[in-house]
Amino acid sequence: MSEKHKYQQVIPEIPRTAVDIYRMLPEGTRCEVLFNELIMSPAPTPQHQLLFSDLHALLYMFLRDANVGKVVPSPVDVYVEGLESVVQPDMIVLLNNNLDMIKTDGIYGAPDVAIEILSSNRAYDTKRKRALYEKAGVKEYFMIDPENKLTTLLTLDDAGVYQQSYEAPGVLRSALLGCDIAF
Repeated sequence: MSEKHKYQQVIPEIPRTAVDIYRMLPEGTRCEVLFNELIMSPAPTPQHQLLFSDLHALLYMFLRDANVGKVVPSPVDVYVEGLESVVQPDMIVLLNNNLDMIKTDGIYGAPDVAIEILSSNRAYDTKRKRALYEKAGVKEYFMIDPENKLTTLLTLDDAGVYQQSYEAPGVLRSALLGCDIAF
């Protein structure tokens, strides 16, 4: 078998975008695509994961009892159509009327709420993901510092621009969900 034909069996078509490359990667590869740029992600710290676990449990119980939506923890692919992006937020919330965004291979569209526990590369979450979530139309974007639990909420205004609407340590306060969750 010639070299040319050998590789055609593995990659039938040359990828055109970073999302095409992303879809070819082995399951579990820690990376995301932001605005057609493939970005590798380090494993989260234990401090990050402990906070993630506590917050997920509390948010899950609230949403189950209030019956307003579902929380989906990472890793799950969120395809932001039209922006050539696939991200894996720490958690997303989909309100009941948006549960049809869940498909067999990921979530398609902007979630109602995105929650990111900040990593060591804070600019990635506070600038790049912020820009993506804002442009995609994510209504509420929470950024949580795992060191001091400082929680910052950005909310889309009528012009589609994020405004900081809340900041406090250890409380996730959402007008969209109607909750105050202390963690």
